[in-house]
This record gives sequence, C-alpha cells and structure tokens, in this order.
Amino acid sequence: MLLSSSFSLLLDMAANSTVSLYDELAWSSAKAFRTFVPPLQDRIPITWHTAPYTLVQFIPYTFMSYLVRRPDTHIVRLMMLPTLITTALHSSYGYVWLDPRYNVFNWAAALFSFVLIGKGIDLAMARTGRHKQGEDVAGTMSTPAIAAKDGSDAPGDASTKDRQCAKLLPLWLQDAVELMFTMRGLGWDFGEGVYTPPPTRPQERKAFLRATFNSFLVNFFILDVIEAAIKLIPGVGDPLGGSIFFPTLPVATRYLVSTGIHVLTGIALVAGFGMVYDLITLIAVAALGHSPSAWPPVMDNPWAAQSLHEFWAKRWHQLLRQTFLVFGGIPGRKLAGNIGLVLGTFLASGLFHECTIYAMGRDWDWRVPVFFLVQGGSLIGERIWRKTTGRRVGGFLGRLWVYFDILILGQPLVDAWHKRGLGGGFVIPPEISPARQLLIPALRRLMA
Repeated sequence: MLLSSSFSLLLDMAANSTVSLYDELAWSSAKAFRTFVPPLQDRIPITWHTAPYTLVQFIPYTFMSYLVRRPDTHIVRLMMLPTLITTALHSSYGYVWLDPRYNVFNWAAALFSFVLIGKGIDLAMARTGRHKQGEDVAGTMSTPAIAAKDGSDAPGDASTKDRQCAKLLPLWLQDAVELMFTMRGLGWDFGEGVYTPPPTRPQERKAFLRATFNSFLVNFFILDVIEAAIKLIPGVGDPLGGSIFFPTLPVATRYLVSTGIHVLTGIALVAGFGMVYDLITLIAVAALGHSPSAWPPVMDNPWAAQSLHEFWAKRWHQLLRQTFLVFGGIPGRKLAGNIGLVLGTFLASGLFHECTIYAMGRDWDWRVPVFFLVQGGSLIGERIWRKTTGRRVGGFLGRLWVYFDILILGQPLVDAWHKRGLGGGFVIPPEISPARQLLIPALRRLMA
C-alpha cells in the first residue's frame, strides 16, 4: 500500500544521520499519523472487551456539545478539539472487525467518526455558541430546537415542546443531547434553510407508528433481497471485492450488466437509509415520546429529480450537509466565493467517502473524490445554463441529465466501492435474512 511504502521509506531516511529538517518533519508526521491510523495488521480486533474503547470519542464530544450552549467557552472548545479528533480517528482506525464479511462495519465506524469530527470542528469554531432558531443568547431557550416557534423554520408542531423522557434530564443535558444527535440541524442556527421533505405519513401517533413500521419492513425486505442478489454475482459478491465491469463480456452486455449492478446498488442505498431512519424514528416516537412531526422524511423520492440541484439539495438526504460544509464548503467559499463553496463541498464529500473506506484496509481509489468533484462541476454548469438561457434545468431532459450524471458517470464510483468488498460484506446478518434463509433456497429447489 502507498501509505505503508511511504512510511517505510521515511523510517529508512530517519536512520540516516544526514537527513534534512524536512525529512525529519516528514518522518515525524508519518509516525504521528500511524499512531492514530495504524496499518491494518497492527489494529486491535473488536471484541466485547475492546468495543467500549471505540466509543471513547463521545466523552469530548458530549462535553463540547454542553460547552457550546454556555457563554464564554470558545477557547475551551478549541482546546478540546484535538482530543476529539484524535480519539475519533483512533476509535475507527485503531480497531477492526477481522472477518472480511463484516468489513463494511469498519467503513461504517469510520463514517461515524468523521461525522463526529466534522460536528466537533463546527462546535469548536462557533465563536458565540450554537443557537436555537429564535434564540438571542445561547442557552436561554428551554423549548426544544425542533419545536415550532416564532422565528424558526423547524418542522415540529406544538406537541414537540413536551417530550416525556426529556423531563428526566436537566435542561443543559437536554440541549446537549439534542445538539449531539441532530444531523440536519432542524431548528438550530446552522440548519436554517435546510430543505425538509413534506410529511408522507399520518401525524397521529398510532397511525404514524404503524406507517413507519410498515415502511421499515418494506425497506428491510428490499435491502435484504438486493444484498442477497448482489452476493450471487461473481467477484462483486465476494468479501474481498470484484469489479462490476466484466471484461470477458461483449461491450454492450458488459455495460448493461454494470448498469444493472449500479442501479441495484443505488436502490439498496436508498432502502438502507430508509430502513435505519425508520428504526430510529420508531425508537424516538414510541419509546422516547417524540412527536411524529419531529421526524420528517429523510429523502424526497430522489428518482424524481429533474436537475442535479434538485437532486442534491432537496431529493437526496441532507444528513451530512453541515459536515461537508465544515470540511470543504466554508473554506472553499473563503478562497473562491460561491464556486469555491460548491466545489469545496463536493470535494469534501468525495474525500469523506474515500478516507473512511480506508478503514477497510483497501487501497486508495481517486475515482471516488473525482466523481463528487464532477458533481460540483455539473452543478456549476447548471447555473451557467440558467444565466445564459434564462431557463432552469428541468422537465424530461433535465431528468435524463440527472440519470446520466448519476447512473452513467456514477458507475466508476460504485465500481471502486465493490472492488473493495462493499457488495461482499454483510449489512443484514444471514441469520435474520428472509432472502437467504427462505427465498433463495426456495428458488433453488424450484430450479433444481
């Protein structure tokens, strides 16, 4: 691997007494990097004994979420940030699921840790703290951020002001927990203007829970069937990975097959997001007493998008919007205005997805950040089209444009993921998989 080779070279250089200051700094940087991101063979296996250590980043994260609602804590939060970053990196790269079939969980752990790092940077850089919408001074409003109130675009109705389980906690801890786990920032200052899909389920509690449970079952079944089907594809379904492009097939058939795998992967991703969000919603509403209005849909039918702006800003989930703005959008805007904002946001998204997959112990693949950077360029192209023609991208041709960008230009991205074992890893354990326990064996008996 490139990083391993570079590290070995730097060690050899350090052994030479004539090394320069630059070489010493490079060696020290590589050594520090490997302290928090050790090679795969040096990582600690995740067991019941070591698993608690993978959550240690929650200690500084919780403290920072509390401090950001208190006055005059900016310097303290800045001082806490290195602790959060280093513990988050080590928790995701220092520990590993050894079974290749569960390698996807290593990626998920890194994704989660990078989200915490992004949120931590945001908490540290907020000079006057994080405010609820409609709040003048941080920490002075007792109403939950998600609740409907004057000066707020939060989707919650009047019932969101009263959370049954929240009464068991002091106000400062309620605020900290709400801020820790909000992803879209609904009702917070950094979430102002975030698109919220309109409700698609009845808002009466029992009817909402039934509809959410049914949605969970549907998403679970779709994900399970697609995951089981992908595992039957040679190479792609192997835990060590394989390409979606089969060179032995004729060109037309090869790209027909790759497009089919690509579409199945996209459907599985949408179903997976829906399944996890449905499960969390059920817990929040049924067990924690949240109002149904506090849990609006996570996506808005991305297949119906008629422009890339509509796809990325509205139809696709906005859970990582603030993360990508912190990592790339805000610095990009300072460097190059609105163009820098767009390109920086999408470059951050690409690097986020690629840096986290490094936790799986696979080589770097530039096709991932390049795909997201191309999406940013395409969005800028849509803006140029609008200024030149006076018309927005939309309609049937706009939908074809979206499908070309996502279904055609996105295939190298999905290939990069599958070549490193995405399709071969278990998302739904086989023991609870109806497709692998019942459907596939039944189909095999019918075809025998």
